Amino acid sequence: MCRNITELRGLQPPATDDEVEAAARQFVRKVSGLRQPPPAAAGAFEAAVTEVAASVRRLLGELPERRQPPGTVPPLRRPEVQARIRARAQEHHG
Repeated sequence: MCRNITELRGLQPPATDDEVEAAARQFVRKVSGLRQPPPAAAGAFEAAVTEVAASVRRLLGELPERRQPPGTVPPLRRPEVQARIRARAQEHHG
């Protein structure tokens, strides 16, 4: 169902809050069918993202560690994504 959501368990270093939130946002987008919610539903959408992210953090905290990391690099850790994030930040702040 959610092929774009990266496995977060077993990462070294552990998944960041941004990575957990990005996965939660992808999940909520998928199940709601909305990429961007209408203004009237924005609060419910963001509350769902927050709740899913909290559940994921609890789950990751309770699962036993993996012996080997997942086979893919989370999107937010990919060098090309990091470069785009830095470039956007410089455009907005510089």
